[in-house]
Amino acid sequence: MPGERCGRVKKRIVSIELLRIIAMMMVVLLHYLSKGELLEPLTGPLTAQGFTAWLLESFAIVAVNVYMLISGYFLVESGFQLSRLVRLICQVLFYSLGVPLVLLALGAVRREDLVLYRLLQYLFPTQMVHYWFVTAYVTMYLFGPVLAAGAKTLTRRQLQGVILCLLAFFSVSKTVLPVRLEMDNLGYDGLWFMCVFLVAAYIRLYGIPFFRDRRRSLVCYGLSCAGIYALTMAVRWVYLETGRLENYIQAAYSYNHLLVLLGAVSLFYAFLNWRMEGEGRLASLICGIGPCTFGVYLLHEQIELRFLWPGWLGAALTENPPVMVLRAAVSVLTVFALGILVDLCRKKLFDGVESLVRPRRERR
Repeated sequence: MPGERCGRVKKRIVSIELLRIIAMMMVVLLHYLSKGELLEPLTGPLTAQGFTAWLLESFAIVAVNVYMLISGYFLVESGFQLSRLVRLICQVLFYSLGVPLVLLALGAVRREDLVLYRLLQYLFPTQMVHYWFVTAYVTMYLFGPVLAAGAKTLTRRQLQGVILCLLAFFSVSKTVLPVRLEMDNLGYDGLWFMCVFLVAAYIRLYGIPFFRDRRRSLVCYGLSCAGIYALTMAVRWVYLETGRLENYIQAAYSYNHLLVLLGAVSLFYAFLNWRMEGEGRLASLICGIGPCTFGVYLLHEQIELRFLWPGWLGAALTENPPVMVLRAAVSVLTVFALGILVDLCRKKLFDGVESLVRPRRERR
């Protein structure tokens, strides 16, 4: 799950925790580009910076699927634990309630802005879709035991058939058809997360021989992301020339697009097959930071902060792509480092409370 620890520092686990860190940095980059208004409209002329921003988007858009592949890969064997779900909800509440309290004390949030609807978003972040990822993830996690049991019960061929049918319904159709389908939620829901879960389960149970070569996986990731960019620019050219396919221009940047899923699987496999050293300070640092990455998301995407921090870090349009890329890199590292520090403090607080509660339970 998002904040799950890797346990013992194993070689393969270290590489997966490193991938978790990279994926979260990609998520921060995606939000920096979109909420910083660096992604210029594809229906009009693009500056050099605009082309660069969309190129960065192409290589980072796989992040959410990668994060879900990591979760599904381990959840298929670990099973459902109510305590994990409770810890996750408590972690979410820490940010959904804590951030506005701090902003209120600093005067960044006014009391008159705290209407009932906003308070409900603080108190019930999952049900109110305060964080869409959390809502989708919790939905998937609750169905996880059924999905895992089904994946293990089905034969390999049957599981392949189920996954192919699901992908045909949720991914291939929207990838091939140049229209926006009414049921297409662009991968922002628990249904798509369940599809990714089953893909991760298949990888864990049977593997995909084509991706076992690490270099091939990295090349496939690069080609998938380049394909996302090339397809988008090709459709954009058709729109500018004919005025058609306007609703299809950004289709390749959907989480449930086939190229996005392919890029995520390729990147996941590249790290899965990376035999990193399992001991030493670097491995310990990676496995110490990895479980805190979800806190980075919960902090910078809190509803009161999500549209503010890109402006604070100077996400403004410039005519110099190298400067924009450098500023984006510095901003991503800044947000990531701050988020890790905050979540480490949150973890110490939670561990302290849990240590006080546990002896009382034992005495009972």
